[in-house]
Amino acid sequence: MEAFKVRTKKLAVEIIKFYGKLKKTDATYIVGKQLVRSVTSTAANYRAACIARSQAEFFAKMSIVNEEADETLFWLEVMEEADLAQPEQIAPFKSEALEILKVVSKARKNTNR
Repeated sequence: MEAFKVRTKKLAVEIIKFYGKLKKTDATYIVGKQLVRSVTSTAANYRAACIARSQAEFFAKMSIVNEEADETLFWLEVMEEADLAQPEQIAPFKSEALEILKVVSKARKNTNR
């Protein structure tokens, strides 16, 4: 759990730094703000899931983490498809966001059983 907390926070920090370096336009501001919000929510809610008081609370928090990780991936795809950043800049973030989504989805499904 601790390693995954570090991993989700690291992605959040890296995306915040990436966003800070982008040329600011209306589009990058809107999409970037949504991206930063979703990736930081992923990390924060995973951290909250780690201290859940019950299995039900853990499942609820992991559901939020799952949604936010998927939304992070969505905004990265939008950023790439709208040419707001170079594909090679976005690719590592997409890869990590997808891996996080897979891990969280599996953990959530296993909790539901």
